[in-house]
Amino acid sequence: MSTYLVTGGAGFIGSHLVEALLRDGHTVRVIDNLSTGKRERVPSGAEFIQADFTKLDEIAPHFVGVDGVFHVGALPRIPFSIEHPIPAAEANVMGTLNVFVAARDAKVKRVIYSASSSAYGAQETLPLRPDMPANPLNPYALHKYIGEKIAEQFNRFYGMETASLRYFNVYGPRMADEGAYVTVISHFKRQKKEGKPLVVHGDGEQTRDFTHVFDVVRANMLAMQSPNVGAGEVMNVGAGENWSINYIADQFGGPKEYMQGRPGEARHTQADHSRTFELIGWKPSIRFPDGLAMILKEEGLV
Repeated sequence: MSTYLVTGGAGFIGSHLVEALLRDGHTVRVIDNLSTGKRERVPSGAEFIQADFTKLDEIAPHFVGVDGVFHVGALPRIPFSIEHPIPAAEANVMGTLNVFVAARDAKVKRVIYSASSSAYGAQETLPLRPDMPANPLNPYALHKYIGEKIAEQFNRFYGMETASLRYFNVYGPRMADEGAYVTVISHFKRQKKEGKPLVVHGDGEQTRDFTHVFDVVRANMLAMQSPNVGAGEVMNVGAGENWSINYIADQFGGPKEYMQGRPGEARHTQADHSRTFELIGWKPSIRFPDGLAMILKEEGLV
């Protein structure tokens, strides 16, 4: 068994990853500053360190003795990165650099970086493939793309094994329900419970490829173990199907209210995950209609 460190392990994706690693018998260390994560999400079997990865001296000692790092922590959401460009960049760019430096200095063998499909931006064709040129349309997308390049260069210059996973619209249990920067599913869930119309930005025909958090966790674990990656590879972690915002609203039911679209967002996303399957044997196991139905049932909305 191995010792793994998970940044952002008190957050949505990170906490599920920590649970899965513990189930497999690994020793797990969590670093999280609790800016968006919740302490109660960290299982008792994991070691928890409250620290901020924008401060290298705070985090560096905790990388000693670690076999692999999952860098999941970030300040997510596009609107936040537009409205607060400096703290967003400090966390998503300099924080990522600090994680890689700390891992390098501690001689960690492999780092798996949580990248984002937002790096693709607007492309002329679908599905989206890692060999397409990046076209980030907003600060968050740019930050996450820079993180991929940091991972690539730490492999090139320091021999660290790295790989980047581009997530496509992750959803599932524990997804953020509070604050101004939650996902459309969480917005609809709150509005439905409050008896309000579902607010749709734009015409609602924009589409997204939604990926269940359980599938994302499995991709991380496969990437950490696979002998086929480690040289800075970029892989899509997306279900390969896209669904409109109107479709999602219809599953919730009730009246819709249309508002102005948001700037800096791609019109459509859809993943080609063939390279991910080729390299690490990953393909999605939960289709979005089934995953969304589970959420609606759990929340008592059907």
